[in-house]
Amino acid sequence: PAEEAEDASKLTKRDRSHLENTLKLNEDKPADDFSGILQRLRKIYHSSIKPLEQSYRYNELRQHEITDGEITSKPMVLFLGPWSVGKSSMINYLLGLDNTPYQLYTGAEPTTSEFTVIMHGPKLKTIEGIVMAADSARSFSPLEKFGQNFLEKLIGIEVPHKLLERVTFVDTPGIIENRKQQERGYPFNDVCQWFIDRADLIFIVFDPTKLDVGLELEMLFRQLKGRESQIRIILNKADSLATQELMRVYGALFWSLAPLINVTEPPRVYVSSFWPQDYHPDTHRDLFLKEEISLLEDLNQVIENRMENKIAFIRQHAIRVRIHALLVDRYLQTYKDKMTFFSDGELVFRDIVEDPDKFFIFKSILAKTNVSKFDLPNREAYKDFFGINPITSFKLLSQQCSYMGGCFLEKIEKAITRELPDLLGSIGLGKKPNVLSCDVTGCGETPKNRYRKP
Repeated sequence: PAEEAEDASKLTKRDRSHLENTLKLNEDKPADDFSGILQRLRKIYHSSIKPLEQSYRYNELRQHEITDGEITSKPMVLFLGPWSVGKSSMINYLLGLDNTPYQLYTGAEPTTSEFTVIMHGPKLKTIEGIVMAADSARSFSPLEKFGQNFLEKLIGIEVPHKLLERVTFVDTPGIIENRKQQERGYPFNDVCQWFIDRADLIFIVFDPTKLDVGLELEMLFRQLKGRESQIRIILNKADSLATQELMRVYGALFWSLAPLINVTEPPRVYVSSFWPQDYHPDTHRDLFLKEEISLLEDLNQVIENRMENKIAFIRQHAIRVRIHALLVDRYLQTYKDKMTFFSDGELVFRDIVEDPDKFFIFKSILAKTNVSKFDLPNREAYKDFFGINPITSFKLLSQQCSYMGGCFLEKIEKAITRELPDLLGSIGLGKKPNVLSCDVTGCGETPKNRYRKP
């Protein structure tokens, strides 16, 4: 009889009303029209940030160009974690795709080997990665640079769903600890980094039976540095354990993740079971339901803050571009100072690149106002950068001015300190326009966590 009861409970579906209410799926309110703000954001980017970015080839340092498609794209929610922890099941559950032709394939063995982008469309259709990357109106065109092997592992699914009108989900291949990068046939970590850089919310999903943290997972957390405020950790399948065991697993999860996330404030961990079947009998249904609702509220918050996040993202990008330009300018100035009529240019420059500290290159940038040490790129990166881009191919910042257009550096500084914060203020959220001043975020890599409930 106990087994029969369990079988019956497996078949009963969970009520979905809390999903619809929290995510406001039944409301027919028109979407906010931010087109005017997006136009201004695009204009600031093209006139004040891009010229400096191109002039100092920032893209070759961080592989990060911003397309118009990216400026106008919807918020992106990224699902990461070991294999078979329930990432695809969770997406199926949130979108109600179970037992429909649209559902993502799930199973006990590693099933998702592709990066799957689930987005809104008028009718169900699958889009090949090659087609997605070729369409410049979509924000995925920069993925072309990862090559043909990767594009074959990229797939888009359009689904007519209310939630997808406001957000895009990305399901990733599970992390398999004992598999080598080369076996995937494309640069898995670089692709993950591309998605991490653009995600508004990152769900890292764990299963109580798979808590071992290996090299691949460590690598992933290293890539998430500076994105701590976007990370949410999910202990999924929580109803498969007895209470005491669940407490132990929760402690073990924190124990294994603590060395990987070195922030003062631990990330939010949600403990629940994200799939359509009802919770196992004799488990903490109320707790799991509350946890699920607060996760949904988090998701909703990201959708509602999408414009602020976009402006903050572009501003963060501008800060990095400005620092890169200041550094290249400083390398070039040092080179010019050291050069004499008789010196060998290559030797002089090799000396500077090998030991920038001897010439106070990074220190002198830190002495400038509004540069945080957390924003400085790594010194090694510049050895590679100048290996491809000879120092003599750049101009000094003081020469990057024109009578009509003004100076590149002044324009990007004005965008960072005035134009973007003013744009944020104009969203009309009752926030002061100077919310993004350096006093608040320290102009560092880690803006304040805007999603934590006060």
